[in-house]
Amino acid sequence: MLDTATRNIKFLPGVGEQRASILGGELNIRSLYDLLYYFPYKYIDRSRIYKVNELGGHLQHVQLLGEIRSFEELGEGAGRRLVAHFTDGTAFVDLVWFKGIKYVKNRLKVATQYVVFGKPSMFNGRVNIAHPDVDDASTLQLSSMGLQPYYNTTEKMKRHGLNSNAMAKLVQNLFGLLTSEIPETLSDDIIRKHGLMSLDDALRIIHFPRNTKELQLAQYRLKFEELFYIQLNILQYARDRQMRYLGHRFAKVGDMFNRFYHENLPFELTGAQKRVVREIRADVNSNRQMNRLLQGDVGSGKTLVALLSMLLAKDNGYQACILAPTEILAEQHFATIRRMLGDLPVRVELLTGSTRQKERTPLFEALADGGVDILVGTHAVLEDNVLFYNLGLVVIDEQHRFGVVQRAKMWAKNNIPPHILVMTATPIPRTLAMTLYGDLEVSVIDELPPGRKPITTTHIFRNRADSMYSFIRKQLQEGRQAYVVYPLISESEKLDLKNLEDGYKQLCNIFCDYRLSKLHGKMKPKEKDEEMRRFASGETQLLVSTTVIEVGVDVPNASVMVIENAERFGLSQLHQLRGRVGRGASQSYCILVTGNKLSEETRKRMEIMTTSNDGFEIAEADLKLRGPGDMEGTQQSGIAFDLKIANLARDEQLLQYVREVAREVVNADPERNLPQYKVLWERLRTIKNMKNWNWGAIS
Repeated sequence: MLDTATRNIKFLPGVGEQRASILGGELNIRSLYDLLYYFPYKYIDRSRIYKVNELGGHLQHVQLLGEIRSFEELGEGAGRRLVAHFTDGTAFVDLVWFKGIKYVKNRLKVATQYVVFGKPSMFNGRVNIAHPDVDDASTLQLSSMGLQPYYNTTEKMKRHGLNSNAMAKLVQNLFGLLTSEIPETLSDDIIRKHGLMSLDDALRIIHFPRNTKELQLAQYRLKFEELFYIQLNILQYARDRQMRYLGHRFAKVGDMFNRFYHENLPFELTGAQKRVVREIRADVNSNRQMNRLLQGDVGSGKTLVALLSMLLAKDNGYQACILAPTEILAEQHFATIRRMLGDLPVRVELLTGSTRQKERTPLFEALADGGVDILVGTHAVLEDNVLFYNLGLVVIDEQHRFGVVQRAKMWAKNNIPPHILVMTATPIPRTLAMTLYGDLEVSVIDELPPGRKPITTTHIFRNRADSMYSFIRKQLQEGRQAYVVYPLISESEKLDLKNLEDGYKQLCNIFCDYRLSKLHGKMKPKEKDEEMRRFASGETQLLVSTTVIEVGVDVPNASVMVIENAERFGLSQLHQLRGRVGRGASQSYCILVTGNKLSEETRKRMEIMTTSNDGFEIAEADLKLRGPGDMEGTQQSGIAFDLKIANLARDEQLLQYVREVAREVVNADPERNLPQYKVLWERLRTIKNMKNWNWGAIS
């Protein structure tokens, strides 16, 4: 059997050195295997031939059989175009090219039968087809074409004759070399039990399907396999780590937990909070290290759940630590926890980059001898000289600001790694959570405490800004505060910063009788903290900022969030920013400001934001609209692997299904030595060696 993984693409008939270089540079296709797994993005029925006199601008794609009678070059410079006058004897249609004119003129000839395929449109009362696919009629068997595959190609590829049709011919050449069946990559029992098509059939059909039904079966087989191996890797990793790392056992619910629960709780826990506390208690009582992701919308009460978990540690003779991404957020956690504990004999301390040396020495001593029960801190806690007496639990707030390396540093703070509870206010769709944080168990707080008022969200066009300023002024007169947020996106940083500075000056003039703060990422940390403190204390009434406030301090008195250029933000980020208000008892408002010209996708985003306050619903919509690679706040590098055919937004049910199949395999063969699963573990090793899947980011 030909080894497709090691055979260079240049040796495939029809490729050669030059085309190999282009395929490698443009599509990362360097081997026969890469081409085999470069799937079409769509299929179009090519079995019907239309007549030219049937054409109009209403048809999507058509196929014509006829000949070119003449060529004509029109326009100059950027407006230059080549027009071919094509007919089948019933009427004429213009074939138009704006690029690659020289290549087209050299390739196509008059009075030769061609099959033309493309989308017709109307221009100046004439039907034309721009940049059609044109093939010599003698080389095509129209009756057997069925569903024609279409491959994504680049402009550079097209200039070198590598359009979609050329890619299809290369794939045909590849299958011509495969004289025996493509080896199976799933075990016989999985194929049989789940009714899957063979890999050989699936790969041949995915490229050249005869009908829609067999195409769907091929897609299902390949999606199943792709998602299965992701989950198999994650679950195998999680099990290995679980077996390797014992955990501290919190066997009892003691005095501190019970006293706090019965005497200090400011309100009854929601059903979701109670469920999550039960899940955490089961984890920490299992003799295995807990690794749990706690998702909850802004204001859902994650900090309270974290505190209850830290009190479990205290009751069992362990210390706990909570890490926050910024100093001001750490200070807020510190103040909140101390306030909630009241008179309970639990020692809570704070450690940040700003903690002075004379304060550090006694703090470090108290940590080392067990005098501190709960430490609230920033990245400063990760330093090697911060030693604990008996660290049992680490809570990490806003996971995407602390990577795997930082987590590992906290593991090393005790001989037995502490339990890890990761919190995020960025709702992550279940499919993404199962892949990005697949080694973590997932808990969700999906209800808000009673009495919280939903934030009223409106979308306005910039020409209505005056009425918005009047509304803000009214809120300020009532003693409230407001945020105005501008985008700051690296590609246009200078422009964005100017927009913020200009906006700040304008707002200073409009609200000259109020005090304003300004905040952006180019400021020094101390400057940022100072401005946030001024706003949080009420010294300033209006905070003009970039998205650095996305993960920020609670200001219950802030009731208005204005997001300028809202069209430049994803849904999840808009929702995260909106969550900066609505922290107090008063009604809060979010105003999304855009220009008048909006794309259809942007209109959908604005509509979702104005009709929903549900972070998980919004995250699912964001995933469907933008794809996993662009999701804000889930993982800084986006998705960790290149999915060839599966789609995390559309294939959620299949992902959950294959996860259970993978779990059965891991449970049945923990040592990875059963002969029936040999093919699975060998395939997983092969995949892990491939460069396009960053497994380290997954696990």
